[in-house]
Amino acid sequence: MKVSGFTVIRNAIKYDYPIVEAIQSILPLCDEVVVAVGNSDDDTLQLIQNIDPKIRIIETIWDDTLREGGRVLAVETDKAFAAISNDSDWAFYIQGDEVIHEKYHTTIIAAMNKYKDDLKVEGLLFNYKHFYGSYDYVGSSLSWYLDEIRIVRNRNDIFSYRDAQGFRKLPNEKLNVKKIDAFVYHYGWVKSPEVMQKKQETFNKLWHDDKWLEDNVIKAVEFDYESHIDQLTFFSETHPFVMQKRISDKNWKFDYDISYNKIKLKDRFKNILRKYFMIDIRYKNYRKI
Repeated sequence: MKVSGFTVIRNAIKYDYPIVEAIQSILPLCDEVVVAVGNSDDDTLQLIQNIDPKIRIIETIWDDTLREGGRVLAVETDKAFAAISNDSDWAFYIQGDEVIHEKYHTTIIAAMNKYKDDLKVEGLLFNYKHFYGSYDYVGSSLSWYLDEIRIVRNRNDIFSYRDAQGFRKLPNEKLNVKKIDAFVYHYGWVKSPEVMQKKQETFNKLWHDDKWLEDNVIKAVEFDYESHIDQLTFFSETHPFVMQKRISDKNWKFDYDISYNKIKLKDRFKNILRKYFMIDIRYKNYRKI
């Protein structure tokens, strides 16, 4: 079995993406990792070049005119996907702010082996933990997506969907997937308040026009974490080994009263359906088989 990893990144240093940790977290599972490095305002290219010999870099230019629905992220992801080796069985996608805990490596390898020759299975579905504000809290409401496809078959009819949320197959069909007992640790909402504010002011340009930005993105020195969250729970487990230095270097403090929540009425209703009636009405970008 051959496995290729792939990811995209741009301005990793400027916006403090844990891209090195993201790549390192899947390297033991992959025979190669293709990284599409976009035109950056910092030394992102050199950062990626210094990680590991198994990494193969393609340099790309982002189309900054694609400002609807994060489309440019899917375009760049497809470039990386297309560049993996033709003889790979599986393609392991990791975003620049996602990390796989090493405790799941055995489970992931076993699933790829189990379904390698079962062509009905087109992808593997991962659970998610979304960290917020600091490395001590995770989002616990249904406003966060609970799972997504991160391993797909190496086929040219599979493509990155919407804003690189997940994957579909031509013409526009959901993939048939198996869910595995492994989590993606998502750290996209854990940055210093200053860097997070800069990211908000810039990254939203991938989804919205200037008018929307003017009306919706508050100009500030620091991002106000507390006003943008509905419910958090305390995280008492271990973080991936590759994240340990980054966590120890954290230079800001974020505290949250976990007894407080601002969950919307519709999400409360969804929670009741899931908890007491085993009914899940969330949108799903896949078909479990």
